Amino acid sequence: MDLRLQKRMAAEILKCGVNRVWVDPDAIEDVASAATKEDVRGLIGESIKRKPVRGISRARINKKRIQKSKGRRKGHGSRKGKKGARMPSKRLWIIRIRALRRRLKYLRDSEMIDRRAYRILYRKAKGGEFRNVAHLNVYLEAQNLISTPEGSAGR
Repeated sequence: MDLRLQKRMAAEILKCGVNRVWVDPDAIEDVASAATKEDVRGLIGESIKRKPVRGISRARINKKRIQKSKGRRKGHGSRKGKKGARMPSKRLWIIRIRALRRRLKYLRDSEMIDRRAYRILYRKAKGGEFRNVAHLNVYLEAQNLISTPEGSAGR
């Protein structure tokens, strides 16, 4: 049965597109007999309804984000920017220096290194001598600057 006219009129009344007009399959004969807008208005609510707006699903994006947080999907084929654009060298430096300074403060406060050694190591860290906290720990052990051996295991 051709309901194009009725659907068009219903779309105008409901202020939505023709594709969002739903016609009850059990009441097709009633809808088909509606010839005027007034007839269609009488059927709205029971035989003719407006479908909800269809949103865009975020499920795929959320799944991809979870995988990326685990370290997946980050190979060469997925990269667009240069290394420095993806994670600026300044940001890397900030992360590294904060970790080193946190470690040095912990060692000083727990009296594993004295204040003079802390100052020297702080300046060395600022000068970029240590790659990471593990490198700092290796240096401390090699120079015998740390007073207790269990102190180099970490916080």
